[in-house]
Amino acid sequence: MTAHITVFLVDDHRLFRTGVRAEIGTRVHVVGEAGEIDTAIAGLRRTKPDVVLLDVHMPGGGGREVIQGATEAGLHDTKFLALSVSDAADDVIGVIRAGARGYVTKTIGPDDLVDAIRRVHEGDAVFSPRLAGFVLDAFAGSLPDDLDVVDEELDQLTAREKEVMRHIARGYTYRETANRLHISIKTVETHVSNVLRKLQLSNRHELTAWAANRHLL
Repeated sequence: MTAHITVFLVDDHRLFRTGVRAEIGTRVHVVGEAGEIDTAIAGLRRTKPDVVLLDVHMPGGGGREVIQGATEAGLHDTKFLALSVSDAADDVIGVIRAGARGYVTKTIGPDDLVDAIRRVHEGDAVFSPRLAGFVLDAFAGSLPDDLDVVDEELDQLTAREKEVMRHIARGYTYRETANRLHISIKTVETHVSNVLRKLQLSNRHELTAWAANRHLL
């Protein structure tokens, strides 16, 4: 259920904020919105939302400045999901390094956006599929590489679990993975649960890092 998730919208285009609120406002609890950095930080201090939908570029700065301001305000439990028209690698990597848990483009549909909000709230890392590669390339080199462990761990997974693992690690949703592999969403969920258990990982973010480090994507 997503109705209990509180969301704050940060975007300098008022009509866009209005449209997003209209599309998702019945499925999440939108507690506020802002079009400027200072107003956004003040609003976040006041409402302490679960998730912030955050544009990357705004007058006077952008998403990174909002995240920094929220961190300085002690809002460590708030998660940030970038929602931007930009799909440039520098924008994606920059806002993720600042602390965002995901990055999706404004071409995303309402259902997938609500799902992304839920996943970020639960601690997952969420990316539009073609953007995941930017993050994987940027962060893959920061993790240790142990080929003996790779083979041993991979041997635990079935062929189908490996297929599902690669799709999920690349940023595809459960629905997208199910469609691409011609299986049910419930089956995808079962495979993901098995993969995380076998690899002793806690969430999709750790799975993405694990797969990137092993050049499995």
